[in-house]
Amino acid sequence: MANGLFNLKQVMQAVQQGGWPAQRTPSVEYLVVAGGGGGGGNSGGGGGAGGLLTGIDPVPNGQTLLVTVGAAGTGNSGTFGSNGGDSVFGAITSTGGGGGGGGSNGRSGGSGGGGSLEGLSFTVGGQGIAGQGNAGGGGSAAGNAPCGGGGGAGTVGLNILSSTNAGNGGAGIASAINGTVTTYAGGGGGGVRNSQTAGTGGVGGGGAGSGTGAGTAGTTNTGGGGGGAGASGSGGSGGSGIVIIRYPTAYADAASVTTGTKTTANGYTIYTFLASGTITF
Repeated sequence: MANGLFNLKQVMQAVQQGGWPAQRTPSVEYLVVAGGGGGGGNSGGGGGAGGLLTGIDPVPNGQTLLVTVGAAGTGNSGTFGSNGGDSVFGAITSTGGGGGGGGSNGRSGGSGGGGSLEGLSFTVGGQGIAGQGNAGGGGSAAGNAPCGGGGGAGTVGLNILSSTNAGNGGAGIASAINGTVTTYAGGGGGGVRNSQTAGTGGVGGGGAGSGTGAGTAGTTNTGGGGGGAGASGSGGSGGSGIVIIRYPTAYADAASVTTGTKTTANGYTIYTFLASGTITF
């Protein structure tokens, strides 16, 4: 996503308010990213990225809105990873990423977790939610155990690439809402056994899968999925979510904010939430 979700008319309306410093903004641009799913254990699938939603939303004057930052899903040993927590801004909810499979199919979520070895079955990735993320990739067996990558907000997690290569995590989506182009919600890479080639994490905070031990954790406050484990290892935890809100600086600051940090960039007032809190306009 690029700068400029506010159109020229909206920006000019804000400029006209410059002589009225007490005027509250009628709407805000938002980025709401949920927590990423944890990677599966013991040759596990990559965790799915947290759901990602962005757009413009009207905000009521004087009403306090709840902001929830989704927790990271837990990577597990010998079983599937847990789903990430939902992130919320007012009435907008992004769904936590699905956990990677651990002897099972991947779990569904904002983006789906990757599938892993289950006997001699081909496993499938969990489903993503349309408009928030994508499905995870499938895993294989037949004597080897490469696993699927977790889905990302931008692209699906990959199926296994060969009988010895796990699937990579899906890519996330870039946003400049905080004044710097940053990519969020990448899927975790699939794990393998016997030092085969593990999957890479998707750009946007996805953790890499492992060939022999624990999967890599997703990056904090990106919603990235955790990497799948290697043999006898634990999946990496997902990355926690994030909520970012901005509007033109011609409007007044928020009346009150808890936990959110205020910055300004490119003519916008920006509130970044790395932990749950509230905001009143």
